[in-house]
Amino acid sequence: MPTKTVINAAGRSVPLEINGQPVVPYKGVGKHKPEGRKYSPPIPTCSDYPEDGNKVVNSLEEALRKCGIGDGMTISTHHHLRDGDLVSNKVFELASAMGVKDLIWFPSASFPCNDPVINYLDNGTINRIEGSMNGPLGRYVSEGRMKGTAVLRSHGGRVQAIQDGEVRIDIAVLAAPTADSFGNAKGTGGTSACGVLGYAKADYMYASKVVVVTDNLVDLPCVPMEIEGNYVDYVVVVDKIGIPEKIVSGTTQITKSPDRLLIAELTASFLEKSGILKDGVTIQAGAGGTSLAIAVFVHEILKNKRWKSKFGFGGSTKYMVKMLEEGQMGFILDAQAFDLDSVKSIENNPNHVPYPVFNAYNYHSKGNLTSLMDIMILGATEVDLNFNGNVVTHSDGYLLHGIGGWQNCLHARNVILPIPLFRDRIPVIVDEVTTLCGPGELIDVIITERGIAINPLRQDLIESVKGSGLPIKTIKELKDEAEKICGIPEKPQFEDEIVAAVKWVDGTVIDVVRKIKVR
Repeated sequence: MPTKTVINAAGRSVPLEINGQPVVPYKGVGKHKPEGRKYSPPIPTCSDYPEDGNKVVNSLEEALRKCGIGDGMTISTHHHLRDGDLVSNKVFELASAMGVKDLIWFPSASFPCNDPVINYLDNGTINRIEGSMNGPLGRYVSEGRMKGTAVLRSHGGRVQAIQDGEVRIDIAVLAAPTADSFGNAKGTGGTSACGVLGYAKADYMYASKVVVVTDNLVDLPCVPMEIEGNYVDYVVVVDKIGIPEKIVSGTTQITKSPDRLLIAELTASFLEKSGILKDGVTIQAGAGGTSLAIAVFVHEILKNKRWKSKFGFGGSTKYMVKMLEEGQMGFILDAQAFDLDSVKSIENNPNHVPYPVFNAYNYHSKGNLTSLMDIMILGATEVDLNFNGNVVTHSDGYLLHGIGGWQNCLHARNVILPIPLFRDRIPVIVDEVTTLCGPGELIDVIITERGIAINPLRQDLIESVKGSGLPIKTIKELKDEAEKICGIPEKPQFEDEIVAAVKWVDGTVIDVVRKIKVR
């Protein structure tokens, strides 16, 4: 029976039901207000747990059996081990050997190391993934090969879904670089240190059962506690939870591309000349090559002006750490470490503070850190003439990667997208984005190597840079320039089948991804 669809407030055709559950179509920014109370997991009792506090069991298989793993359950994991993760795939390998079927995998993100999960999608162990997908996993879903429908959420949207009871986690399997026998755990210490465990808080608070997996068991108490043992059912000790050189990169590099460096330089210049960059500013930037170059330019401006950023929010990098150490940044509030310098800083600097996305990004909470940020530097795969952004598919229609914190970050005071005018001779600015991830009313400035486009809704910014000498253009002028160089690319063709739903930060459905029509 065909899925009933409606046109949402963004003009996109979306279903009223996903995976047999009713959903709410996107209503507009700030329009959907939840009702009811937060979801609560089952009430535990101390009488079911060891009086000596020792929750260590012999193996992950034993822990999963004790948790009562069974068909149709939702299993969550986090991605702090990044491409070095040795835990997530093992869960499904064991589940497959046990004959468990139709599991829902609910990761905070996936990486290339998770490509073997395709085997467990193929054999029916996993029904669907509700989390980011890229590379072979993204292609698998785009081709309509996954049994269930994928659901893509931002990092904050994932927290919102857990808290509000849209997703009820049966078993959370949380890898931790250091833990004690009671289940207290942290992201530093040991050979698999990842810095912080900023994505795990909602999982351990709301899951019915929680398993901590570590390769570095220490005496009680493990401090500081990012995972609190009172929420943990079992502790598993293994030889290795992650491959250190793939957990964080010790060689995060500034771009060497002349075009990308020009974009970075223009971005820093725009921040300074518009007056956005000032003493006491709050800022977040990514870990890509262009973003790192922007961080270096911004650091120089702060230093030369004798200004100090009040705080930066991470994903942290060595360039943020340098600002902190040299006095150009007061604090780093950090949900994820991107390099080894950041991991060391978290261990040693009291002003480098672990700060979970549960606190930073959850839209259904009493305020949001991102709305306190003055400068937000983000990327995009596509932007259209209405400044709408896409981050999950490319112009070929295939799922490329997850939303990450991108949607949540759109609520900052000044959202700036430094992006190339084209990639692989395909224009980045299009008439209409292939997949809508963020509404244009929240995206303020597009900065390319060939000019800067300011959203007409931000007349204050347009006025602030008049006479600045910056190459200000309309977004249509940028699009036309790209098409003169590259031509107009052929649009992807889709079938009617919906393979993934894209949720907005409030849990409503902003768009869908349809099955790619293979030519």
